[in-house]
Amino acid sequence: MLRWIVAVFAAVASASAAAQQWPTKAVRFINPFPAGGGTDTFARPLSAVLTKNLGAQFIVENQGGAGGTIGAANAARATPDGYTFFIGAVHHTIAPSVYAKLSYDIEKDFVPVTMLATVPNVLVLNHATNFKSIKELEDYAKKYPGKLNYGTPGSGTSQHLAAELFKLNTKTFMVHIPYRGLGPAMQDFLAGNFEVMFDGMGASAAQLRAGKIRAIGLMAAQRNPQFPDIPTFAEQGYPGMEVSTWYALWGIKGTPQPIIDKMYQEVLKASQDLIVRRAWESAAADFGGQKPEEFGRFVHAEIERWGKVARAAGVKVDN
Repeated sequence: MLRWIVAVFAAVASASAAAQQWPTKAVRFINPFPAGGGTDTFARPLSAVLTKNLGAQFIVENQGGAGGTIGAANAARATPDGYTFFIGAVHHTIAPSVYAKLSYDIEKDFVPVTMLATVPNVLVLNHATNFKSIKELEDYAKKYPGKLNYGTPGSGTSQHLAAELFKLNTKTFMVHIPYRGLGPAMQDFLAGNFEVMFDGMGASAAQLRAGKIRAIGLMAAQRNPQFPDIPTFAEQGYPGMEVSTWYALWGIKGTPQPIIDKMYQEVLKASQDLIVRRAWESAAADFGGQKPEEFGRFVHAEIERWGKVARAAGVKVDN
């Protein structure tokens, strides 16, 4: 018994010492979406500040495809030594309800660190359309079912579920065009290859400021101070359409807890850096910062919430 106690204390002491020295080499942030998407908006400024603060390189590695599930599966198989972390999103709490099979479990194979950012979804149109309000879009979709197309970063993403929620509430039909990430979807959207997106503000903000797309409805409880001219869905007579896209940081299951704790503290510190604050403000985003255990409870609640929406909309993805 005494030997067992001594062994436990030795292991704890060793993990604490490793955390104090961590990081001694480059740290990977696996981003399960292609470059140029909403996750990159937050992952890259954060990694730059962590690199500056900790003296080791923090590298964002994009592994896009299948609504973020390919990169998540690869991350779940990584060595849990504190040198690989996973930057995922709300999409990973939707995936369990819409994918027939997943080779990972977001609650069992990962350790929550904290939420990084949350942004409201926004209904945006390209300049191939001339709808001035949600009602005009709804009326057209009802008159010409299937003529409008909406694009998403992939099946089972929050953008997909937001669109399906709108279709349920308005009894309209638009054709879903899934992409391998938000970057490719946005490129086609700007090129006029589809008309509608229910995008997260994190990626659309820059395009809105540049005048390349138009917004006709914010999926939030109140208007955003960065875009005060965009009315909410509720203001236009569409209650119950509040949808946010959030981005978060996880460790790999088995990562020493002292390293998880140190990462959490370093993320909080980085959130005060001007580089991060400007990036979040530019994307009309709020910083999360929940403690790991609090964020873990939030993830569980989101899985249940989006499961209800997916079942009501009949969303399923064969993989």
